[in-house]
Amino acid sequence: MSEADYYNDFFLTDDEEDTELREHSSSLPIEAQVRGEVLRVVFSNEQNSYAVLKMRGLGSSPPEFTMVGTLGGLQEGQEVEAQGRWELHPVHGRQFQVQSCQAVLPTSEAGIMRYLASGVLPGIGKVYAKRIVKKFGSETLKILDNYTSRLAEVPGIGKKRIAGIRQAWQEQGLQRESMIFLQGLGISPIYAQKIIKFYGVNAAAEVVRRNPYRLASDIDGIGFLSADRIASAMDIEKESPLRLSAGVVYTLNELAARGNVCYPQVLLLKETAKMLRVSDEAAAKGLQIALAENQVSALSLPDPDWPSPFIYLRWLRQAEEELTEALQLLLNTALPQLHVPWARMSTQAMHLNREQQQAVHWALHYGCSIITGGPGVGKTTVVSTLVQAAKLLRLKVCLAAPTGRAAMRMSEASNIEAMTIHRLLKWDPARRNFYYGVENKLDCHMLIIDEVSMLDMSLAASLFRALQPGTRVVLVGDKDQLPSVGPGTVLRDLINCRRIPVTYLTKIYRQKQGSRIILNAHAVNRGQSPDLRSSGSNLLEDFYWIEQDEPQKVATLICRLVSERIPQAFGYDPIRDAQVLSPMRKGEAGVLALNVLLQEKLNPPDAAEKPELRLGNRVFRLGDKVMQTTNNYNKTVFNGELGRISRMDSETFSVLYDDKEVEYKNHEADQLILAYASTVHKSQGCEFPAVVMPLLTQHYVMLQRNLLYTGMTRAKKLLILIGSRKALEIAVANNVPLQRISLLEKRLSWQPINL
Repeated sequence: MSEADYYNDFFLTDDEEDTELREHSSSLPIEAQVRGEVLRVVFSNEQNSYAVLKMRGLGSSPPEFTMVGTLGGLQEGQEVEAQGRWELHPVHGRQFQVQSCQAVLPTSEAGIMRYLASGVLPGIGKVYAKRIVKKFGSETLKILDNYTSRLAEVPGIGKKRIAGIRQAWQEQGLQRESMIFLQGLGISPIYAQKIIKFYGVNAAAEVVRRNPYRLASDIDGIGFLSADRIASAMDIEKESPLRLSAGVVYTLNELAARGNVCYPQVLLLKETAKMLRVSDEAAAKGLQIALAENQVSALSLPDPDWPSPFIYLRWLRQAEEELTEALQLLLNTALPQLHVPWARMSTQAMHLNREQQQAVHWALHYGCSIITGGPGVGKTTVVSTLVQAAKLLRLKVCLAAPTGRAAMRMSEASNIEAMTIHRLLKWDPARRNFYYGVENKLDCHMLIIDEVSMLDMSLAASLFRALQPGTRVVLVGDKDQLPSVGPGTVLRDLINCRRIPVTYLTKIYRQKQGSRIILNAHAVNRGQSPDLRSSGSNLLEDFYWIEQDEPQKVATLICRLVSERIPQAFGYDPIRDAQVLSPMRKGEAGVLALNVLLQEKLNPPDAAEKPELRLGNRVFRLGDKVMQTTNNYNKTVFNGELGRISRMDSETFSVLYDDKEVEYKNHEADQLILAYASTVHKSQGCEFPAVVMPLLTQHYVMLQRNLLYTGMTRAKKLLILIGSRKALEIAVANNVPLQRISLLEKRLSWQPINL
């Protein structure tokens, strides 16, 4: 079929179209360029600029068609040139999906009349639009540009109305000029509108002209690389001071995303030079500018063995310094001696082993103590004993954890309420800060925090600065788990500083119940290969190994296991109870590919019953399992929380989490990802009845012992590992985790020298 025939075919009768859709839907999508006039705005979302427009085609475009995409701000009567592709929507049929577009003012009298009548000018509706166009014809827009006083020639338009029209038309002129300028730099319409909204219509273009790198810090969704492309389009030189200083900040942000709190200057310069493709000297120039402008800061330690100075992002330096100060105060505060009331304790407390008794004793005697150990070693037993002892001693005890699921487990074990750290500190949306902090201290005598390996530098600083001197803090966690998603290695640093008493729990209790998950996890942690042998009995087990080294077959098998075999054999719900954990996001057995396959299998499309929301290449559907990927303090939902999409309409949707239902506007869906599969990192603090985990050599860069160990310990009742023995052996042998640089441990021992 020729392109012309294809377009003509767009306007068949319903019966003819049904036949054609069946015959030719396989030919979609088709890349194309169209030009048209906006006949009607069918739908428009002011938040994300998504719109559905009914168009009248111009030139070689179809006579009428539907156009969808980022088209906010367009008015009826405006003419548009757009690039994109024809697609077949399962409900609405053929439509033109816009990838880029540029609005141009209408040229025909009919188009000008529709444009003016659309509400673009205050006080001008259909009646006055018709009068104005009747008077000035195709010269109308020229009159508005240069001779607005002539509008007095139109019956009914007086001086006051002319003044309002003149001001609105001038503002729209600035808006159009800014849009044309920004889109000419390759900025999409939605981000062009964000920029104009942030800086104002009068300043937006000038701000970008002076320093396009400001966009990286000011506009959500525009990072350094996008700003760099914009700067390149403006012919800003590779070694421009603007680019060099912004590149230093970008490099530090990338290093922070890898978990570093700071970075040695000599290594930072090499990373920056590599990132920007400039010389080390140019990178050093950028660093000096960034230091002079207080974008970053430098610090030296009085230790000849450590390279210095260290370079920080300002907020990370503040967090590390505040955490150090709060810990010093906690450790140096004298406490009244308390003794464990063993005679009044429960039978369970009487059966604590020596290590567990020591943990209880130190928790009552010191301002801060640490309890660490792997799964099944009795950490929960110690926590419940501590709660009991605190009550008998009339101490007010608070329990908290980084995630909602970990807090729920604490509550179940101790029979008192535990909460997330964010909820404990009470986020104040008006101040954009936690209520509890330097000015308002938490009212508790003992604070027990679980899953401390998840604490990053920023959250730890917020927590400890909210504690009043004399509080007893007990930190519980597994030192061998993966470190926090955010910057820092807080638990490791506190253990290694040798100023805080640490209890190492080693005796495994759950092995008595025959748990192969626990035994194999501890074997991996010791650097030994897990026991992959099957028991040979017909009884269901809690650990299985499936040998398969072809990624595509692994992905297919995972879908069958989660959707069919696990529910049939164990009775687990495939969405609520089962979780796939992959070492990496990419690859055939990575998180991204697995989520697409599992969504199709576990929550297939249903146009009648399941509304959908499309965001780029991603599709969210009613009933989908999703994960929040950023901390949204205003909604009190945080990075890593899992939920299900419970409601959808044209502009908003809701996600049901463990303890709340949260409403999102459609444009906020970029905070979420599908979560049928997730990375091991993102699963920290969670436990699932059933875990399926692929291990393949294509995951080589992430095959580390602590990653495998962390993934295995997420499984409560069933763990299935699928992959190759070679990949498993690589992971077990690789006990050199990616290094993170932080000076917290040193700060607790040395007095820093500010440059």
